[in-house]
Amino acid sequence: MKTTVVYKKGEQFEIKADFYPTSIQFAPVIVYIHGGGLFWGYREDIKAEQVELYIQAGFNVFSIDYRLAPETKIPDIKTDIADALSWLKFEGIKQFDYNPEKIAVIGGSAGSYLALLSGTFDLKPQAIVSFYGYGDITGEWAIKPSPHYKKMTPVPKELADMLVSNEVITVGPIQKRYAIYMYARQNGVWIDKISDMDIQELQSLCPIYAVNADYPPTLLLHGTIDEDVPYEQSVFMSEALTKAGVENQLITIPNGKHVFDEDWQSVTVQNAFDDVIQFLRKHLQKDN
Repeated sequence: MKTTVVYKKGEQFEIKADFYPTSIQFAPVIVYIHGGGLFWGYREDIKAEQVELYIQAGFNVFSIDYRLAPETKIPDIKTDIADALSWLKFEGIKQFDYNPEKIAVIGGSAGSYLALLSGTFDLKPQAIVSFYGYGDITGEWAIKPSPHYKKMTPVPKELADMLVSNEVITVGPIQKRYAIYMYARQNGVWIDKISDMDIQELQSLCPIYAVNADYPPTLLLHGTIDEDVPYEQSVFMSEALTKAGVENQLITIPNGKHVFDEDWQSVTVQNAFDDVIQFLRKHLQKDN
């Protein structure tokens, strides 16, 4: 039975998260960060099958909302993720039973980018799992029109602009927000929508350029025919981690597309999640 909490409040917003408890006392916590191109999604996007898998494996799950672009830019979104980790470290223990010293961050796509970014925080997780994520938002894939999205019906700029709110958004239905992302990717302006920074400044918000020996152990999973986020993004991130001496593993999903993990009945996907559980147990359930 989940419990919804507010982990952060501002003058014009409050940000919620759902805590799913496991039956094991003082168990580790998985922070789940939803995807959505930073434009849409919310905490309930986590698949029920995945929640059940993690809980049965002995992990609590903390699925979070965060402020969404383009109304909020990446530097402020980054602080939301940091504040979620801080809340678990110092506040959540007053309400829930878990081990605040054993926290992993898992994300998919844009949520994976934020998960990878958490490895650069002062208060880092003990492990990171990245599903079809990216460590570099300054590469050509991000700053130029996407061939994949260019094949789709063009989204008029007027429609995309009309869908942007005058208020801070922390919950974004895909039906109302996806067109903003499509327009941005079709026209190569995604970076302009999620930040006010130039390319050089943006490198400070790219995990791949901030990796050092203190970065947490990381598991990367990516499909080879991902049309949204190139498979090479996980290859490059793994190479950067290895060069810095950081324990990491890249699980390649042959012919896997974006959100390959939604094919829950696939043997390949089941095996991948077995690897995820094994990785989490190694880094969160071991005795220090």
